[in-house]
Amino acid sequence: MGLAARPKILGLISEGASAWLVACVGLACGALVTASLTLGLQRLAEQQLRQRFELLASERYSRLYERFAEQLQCLDTLRRYFAYSEGVTRSAFNGFAAPLLQRTQSYSWLPRVSDAERAAFEQYAQASGAPGYVIRERVGEQWVPAAHRPEYYPVLYIRAHSHLQLPLGFDSLSEPLPGVTLRKALAQGRLAGSAPLELIGVDPGFSRGMLLAAPVYGYAEEAGRAGQVPLGFLTAAISIRQLMTDGLPKPGEDNLRVAISDVTDPAGPIPFYGAVEPPPEHALRDLRPLHLADRVYELQTLPSEVFLRANRSSLVPVVALLGSTLSLLLAGLLYNLVSQRQRALQLVARRTLELSASEQRLRNTHGQLRSVLDAATEVAIIATDLGGLITTFNAGAERMLGYHSEQVIGRLNLGDLHVHHELRERVRQRAEQLGEVIPPSRAMLADSLAGGQPHAQQWSLVRRNGTRLTVNMLVTAVRDGNGNAVGHLAVCIDITESRRVHEALAARDRLLEKLSAEVPGGIYQFRLRADGRSAFTYASRGMLDIYELPLTQLLADADPVFERIHPDDLEGVRAAIRASAIELRRWRQEYRVCLPRQGLRWVRGEATPESVADGAVVWHGYLSDITDLKRVEEELRALSVTDALTGIYNRRYFQERLTTELARAERDQLPLAVIMLDIDYFKRINDQLGHAMGDTVLQALCRRIGQRLRRTDVFCRLGGEEFMILCPGSDTTQALKLAEELLQALREQPVEGLGVVTASFGVAAWRAGEGADALLLRADAGVYAAKQAGRNRVQPELP
Repeated sequence: MGLAARPKILGLISEGASAWLVACVGLACGALVTASLTLGLQRLAEQQLRQRFELLASERYSRLYERFAEQLQCLDTLRRYFAYSEGVTRSAFNGFAAPLLQRTQSYSWLPRVSDAERAAFEQYAQASGAPGYVIRERVGEQWVPAAHRPEYYPVLYIRAHSHLQLPLGFDSLSEPLPGVTLRKALAQGRLAGSAPLELIGVDPGFSRGMLLAAPVYGYAEEAGRAGQVPLGFLTAAISIRQLMTDGLPKPGEDNLRVAISDVTDPAGPIPFYGAVEPPPEHALRDLRPLHLADRVYELQTLPSEVFLRANRSSLVPVVALLGSTLSLLLAGLLYNLVSQRQRALQLVARRTLELSASEQRLRNTHGQLRSVLDAATEVAIIATDLGGLITTFNAGAERMLGYHSEQVIGRLNLGDLHVHHELRERVRQRAEQLGEVIPPSRAMLADSLAGGQPHAQQWSLVRRNGTRLTVNMLVTAVRDGNGNAVGHLAVCIDITESRRVHEALAARDRLLEKLSAEVPGGIYQFRLRADGRSAFTYASRGMLDIYELPLTQLLADADPVFERIHPDDLEGVRAAIRASAIELRRWRQEYRVCLPRQGLRWVRGEATPESVADGAVVWHGYLSDITDLKRVEEELRALSVTDALTGIYNRRYFQERLTTELARAERDQLPLAVIMLDIDYFKRINDQLGHAMGDTVLQALCRRIGQRLRRTDVFCRLGGEEFMILCPGSDTTQALKLAEELLQALREQPVEGLGVVTASFGVAAWRAGEGADALLLRADAGVYAAKQAGRNRVQPELP
């Protein structure tokens, strides 16, 4: 007689499979899932670490850039003060330079003195408050009178933080690096910086730095012609340590390690501050250029141990540990389930054959049947009469339920061994099916009397000690030789352990769902079929926040997801998916989504593709919301190019736009003009009415001028009361007309609480082959000429 095909364990595992093989496969699957999840979390942690580092590095770069620009602005302010003043006394110099000494070690005034003027100049200096003043130079550690040279640039005035300041009369041309810097500034006609040097007259802790030299020119006749002649130099001694550390955390508490190298000279970089290190293993490194005067520096930023400790992810090892533990538990449960099920099924099969053979001998000998029943120690076999009273209770039942056969046979019904509330519920359900009230024994045993193949049902039984177990109970009818039912035979197999395995697997699935819900963003598996249709085969709860679509809808069809993507980004996303599917390369994309509740959001996604046997491509990846990061990037960009007081563009933006427009004018031969303006008597307004009124004047002037400019014009504040208008596409005539209109607008609209405030304008148009410095110098010369001519006017460019 053939045996019926047996169902597979859990619907997947053949009964003949090795328990060790099944356990190893389960362990391997668990390890693969754990490794994939751990790798994804590790990559997410590394990406977040890089984003935090880049944000800190950009902030540190912006701060240093502003400090470098502040040094140039302060020195330029002092230069203008000298250029526009008839004469500057020592007390006036000290009073003007003192507020500028914020992060500068000292400011010095070095007038130009020829050898013929040396004696008279020394007498003048002595008479003006410097007794014993002579022009000196340093020989070793001694200061001696300077040797005769055609000209000198001695220190006449100096204002410094340190008491170790330069001696008055020191000729900067006598020192190699300062001398080279002065000659370079004089040759270029603009501010110049020195290579890194040890500053003289500065506290030892701040001596490493550089010297900035700004030439001061005046109009005079020399060599038979009139023009600009050098009057001297204003120098600023800058300590790089003060610039780098002022207002920042201590080295042991800082999140970043910063180093600066001077890369101006072709010979190679010169370490300036900090130690330049090779790229670290974690690959977090930021290199950016910094400019100060004509010097170029390279800023290297690395994360410190404080940063790495503060941003080290603890979720990855926890997930790895939990995944490994669950994988081991799964393997053990699968081994127990398969081995016990195989043993139980083998035992049931063997016992069934034995029972079939013994059925013929049952009529002859009850003792022989008792022996067979007692041999079934792993299966409980219980026989009852038609009323449910127990008549047979084998050794397997004794072992399983803890009763002796004498305590049960003829004394207990089969219903007495069941959990009472479960039995009552089964009786109620059976009564509703039959439409009549039935006793408990009928609810348990009536199916065995009906026609058809009997089937096993799960029941909860109670042992003698009160504990419970779950069994599969198969009930058949016992019939006499005439085919009449005389009782019931119940065969019970303990499935308590297998039920625990099922519950453990269900708990593991719930745990995985909870873990994926805690991961920032959404984790998914996306499938693109060969016919072009797509769907998400897995989506964590985080995908609900990303697209605001039910997870059931994502699993059915991916088209609603593409409908959420911004129209301008949709084609790019689809093209990236197609390229990833063809080349099987990693998919990375940033795009916008339009959501009903959250509105416009930015999303970043990464996924790894793999091809499957049916021709489809499956991606495993994640999506995260980066809207806040995008917003921070835009705010930082706006802050870096905007003047905080007036709201117009700042010097940095002007320099970038001027470089762009000059390149465009050179390439396309287009006209280009600039208008420079300087508020008249602004220092008097600040001194007499206070800086608050000065700020009001600046804001009012920017509003009046901004209302009259074209959309293409660029209005910037260079610093203080000095402004610049960049006019692309305008020639000299058009720029002069615009400047006259702006001058008239200022005359016609007084400032509330002050009256009419005017400005002096200088106009210059770009000439072919001319650089930015030459163009600005001509516009600056126009402003200077307008002020010399009485202010409140427009001065065309000089020939």
